[in-house]
Amino acid sequence: MTHDPGRPAVTVGPEPATGRPKPAARLFYIDNLRIVLTALVVLHHTAVTYGHIPAWYYTEPAKDGSGLALDAFVMFNQAFFMGFFFMIAGYFTPSSYGRKGTRPFLRDRLKRLGIPLLAFILLIRPLVNFSGYTALRAQLAEQGRDLPYWLYYGLSWDAGPMWFVEVLLVFSLVYALVRHRRARGLAGPGSEGAGVRAPERAPRPLRPFAIVTFTLGLALATYLWRFVVPNGSYLPVLGLPTPSYLPQYASFFVIGVLAHRHGWPQTLSRVAGRVGFAVATVATLAYLPVVVTAGNGVLDGRGSWQSLAGAAWESTFAVGVVLGLTVLFRERFHRQGPVAAFLSRHAFAVYLTHAAVLVGLGYAFRWLHTLAVVKFALVAVLALPLCWAVAYAVRRLPRADRVL
Repeated sequence: MTHDPGRPAVTVGPEPATGRPKPAARLFYIDNLRIVLTALVVLHHTAVTYGHIPAWYYTEPAKDGSGLALDAFVMFNQAFFMGFFFMIAGYFTPSSYGRKGTRPFLRDRLKRLGIPLLAFILLIRPLVNFSGYTALRAQLAEQGRDLPYWLYYGLSWDAGPMWFVEVLLVFSLVYALVRHRRARGLAGPGSEGAGVRAPERAPRPLRPFAIVTFTLGLALATYLWRFVVPNGSYLPVLGLPTPSYLPQYASFFVIGVLAHRHGWPQTLSRVAGRVGFAVATVATLAYLPVVVTAGNGVLDGRGSWQSLAGAAWESTFAVGVVLGLTVLFRERFHRQGPVAAFLSRHAFAVYLTHAAVLVGLGYAFRWLHTLAVVKFALVAVLALPLCWAVAYAVRRLPRADRVL
């Protein structure tokens, strides 16, 4: 989900003799972070399948208390993992734009993001969404009405999990327009400015005050946004399942851009990582009583004090976990063997195809009646390797590896 899915890299500066960029340095720890986040996406939707949140193509709502554990897992994931994806994408956007210029950059975005988006909508979505069609068609048949599939497909259109790609395309377009206008201004009237590069900057440490200020600002923006777009909202045209998180997605993308510009990931200390995890833990413990005692719907937004507490927890938890994971992976997981390299190369294809795998497994184990958490564990153990196997097969198709 970076500028070049599966191949994160940075330009490390111009060569003195030629002025051309040096070969890109692989950031293996970000590669490895993307593997973990992609696996979390698969596990997240598996948990939705067997929990109490009816927000997936195939669900079996839990009939026992273990479903609450799956709902909690979904809540913790949702608080940070898609924002982290947007931050990683934002981090690699400036170097991609700097190498290509405006028009090639946008063409590349349309190819690497637009083609997979269309592939999901036209090829995968009809497969995974068919259960919804059969259920609705049966209901209408009892009333003597018919529902052709083409009508259902059009009326129920959405991008599914590829909403991330859809939003990232918008963010990339906005970024390119801003950079293009800024470059034209620097180059003077009449210049396209496509080849103007930002000057090289020495890494600048990220100050604690800036982190705290950003976290407070994000919490306030999220709280105010949810006056209008509370949790549980859905944008049917764009297919966004979590529009209440847009302040986080947009701000994390911007932070990723700034992190590239100032070299923040390289300047974060080990103490910053430990403090990030500690703050996320303390914030969670403080927030738990609010969750346990909150009435139905009061956490969703619309100005309740509980929604302010929820926005504060989400923002603090997300920032703390992102800081902690960034430092942890930079210090402990900044290398790759053949297995990790394979997983990284196919991560974006997993994101594209995992819905079909999970829905297929859901139907395959529909007969099994057991605890929700047990069924989640069984399907998850099978889904993770199967998702990467399917991704490998898809990337073996002619020209698919040029896009995925």
